[in-house]
Amino acid sequence: MDTKEILKKVRKIEIKTRRLSDHIFSGEYHTSFKGRGMTFSEVRQYQFGDDIRAIDWNVTARYNEPYIKVFEEERELTMMLMVDVSGSESFGTQNAFKKDIITEVAATMAFSATQNNDKIGLILFSDQIELFIPPKKGKSHVLRIIRELIEFKPKSNKTDVSQALKFLSGVQKKKAIIFLISDFITEGYEHTLKIAAKRHDITGVRVYDHREEQMPNIGMVNMTDAETGQTMLVNTGSKSIRREYEKYYRDKVNYFTQTFSRCGAGAVSTRTNESYVTKLLSYFKARG
Repeated sequence: MDTKEILKKVRKIEIKTRRLSDHIFSGEYHTSFKGRGMTFSEVRQYQFGDDIRAIDWNVTARYNEPYIKVFEEERELTMMLMVDVSGSESFGTQNAFKKDIITEVAATMAFSATQNNDKIGLILFSDQIELFIPPKKGKSHVLRIIRELIEFKPKSNKTDVSQALKFLSGVQKKKAIIFLISDFITEGYEHTLKIAAKRHDITGVRVYDHREEQMPNIGMVNMTDAETGQTMLVNTGSKSIRREYEKYYRDKVNYFTQTFSRCGAGAVSTRTNESYVTKLLSYFKARG
């Protein structure tokens, strides 16, 4: 993909996702994710109905009439987008590849954070850290993130969510909003998720294709594992093989939902052929 084509694609994603974040997500995002705490704003005269616990006794004594301290929510936050760029994300059968939907979800979240004047960072991972962009503010920074999501070529096709969470804990010491976006066809990350979720507000966004849920009965087929590159001849006409595959897939999905729940993190699942907007809005409203 040449530079002109990349810029055209970035612009197309910007127009679509920025419209979503401006008109749909910005308010829900603001409501769903709270600031780090309350910061002192000013002192003003006491008014009927004010909380007497907020009275500033030093100022009250000085002016011989009641004054209160006014606090406001410290709204500036940091959002970290953690995006799986392993080989399995290049799968798709209808509207789009999983990686295309992942890019749109990440871009929408980034523009929603920009509306709130928050910092946005990016971690691209496979079974290693492929790219780390430290959190910054601004539209040009978000466009750089989108460009990386579109054109980045990972060194590895494998997945290790646990490794990515360990890296997060090392680089992001202050509490942040984390969107961990993957197909989550993997396990073994509960321990590191539990540690990270104690410090950060984490949401797992599982993007999947409906064709992954069941193996079609189409006879003998050569199948290639997108992450290992291994090819094997599979008899899809065998009921036992199809059942075994479905169990394998369900186990991974159950691990995702149960693990995120046990660790106190949020979880959203969206198919490539359905509206991720509806899924995310429902999630935000449930949080709010």
